[in-house]
Parts: sequence; C-alpha cells; structure tokens
Amino acid sequence: MTESAIKKFFFPEITRRYLRRVAAVAATAFIIFKFVLIPFRIHGESMAPTYVTGSFNFCFALRYLFSEPALPDVVMVRMAGQKIMLLKRVVATEGQSVEFRDGSLYIDGKKVNEPYVSGESDWNIAPATVKPGYVYVVGDNRSMPAEAHTFGQTPVTRIVGAPLW
Repeated sequence: MTESAIKKFFFPEITRRYLRRVAAVAATAFIIFKFVLIPFRIHGESMAPTYVTGSFNFCFALRYLFSEPALPDVVMVRMAGQKIMLLKRVVATEGQSVEFRDGSLYIDGKKVNEPYVSGESDWNIAPATVKPGYVYVVGDNRSMPAEAHTFGQTPVTRIVGAPLW
C-alpha cells in the first residue's frame, strides 16, 4: 500500500455519497443497538458465578418475540424504562407453585436440581402460585440473604430479552 492509499483510507474525500453512507451506517447502528442488541454492564453479585459484576453483554431483545420465557432461561427484566434492568433466571412459569425450603427450590412440591446456583443457602420462603401472565425470577447467587435480592413474580411484559452469552 502506498502512502497516498493509506491517507485516502483514513481521510477520505468528503462527498455526498460518503455522507450518505456514514448516515446509513449510523442509522443502522442506532436501530440495532437501541432495539435489537441492547448493550449492558452487570452491576451486583446476584447472578454470580454465571454472570460476574463488571462484565459486559448484549440483551437480545427479539428472543421472546415468538415464544414465552421458559425454565431455566436467564432474562433481562425492565424495572424503569431501559435504564434500570435486572438480570435474573426464570425458575417457574404461570400456574406453578414456587417455594424455598432450607435453601432448596421446590416447584409444585418437587425439589429442583440447580447446578448453576452458587454457595449454600438458608432461604425459607412460603409457597406461592405464579399468576397468569407472570414468571418467577431469582438470581443464581443464593448465598446472599434473601433480603439482599430482588426476586419474585414479574409480568412477562416486563421481560426485555435474554443475554447473548
């Protein structure tokens, strides 16, 4: 590559065609990163070790366009606009009974094997039936006290999507 080719690559001539291409790329990037792949940074330890605080990911907003969240999906739950969202795991769907006994999760009275859960837990939460149009979400880090977690039933309409990885 010659010096002029390198210069032309990094400092192209600004023409109408060039400006249209830049505008098209900017508009496409805006649409993709605003409505399809929403970038987010994880703050907090409630999903450790599956997702660690400080890591970066994208929420795939089209994940539940044609399906409902299912067990054991990890989902993004919108709390206030798109500024505050929670990353949680779906542990029960509508009509199911959820209970925590001595740190173990029971769905419809049956103990659930959760290999993704970290640490020992002593949670004891009375049985509750998930309402229609809702799912029950909770973080993977159950070694934290239940009072330190935000969890429970959430409307399916508040689920924005799922993390890409």
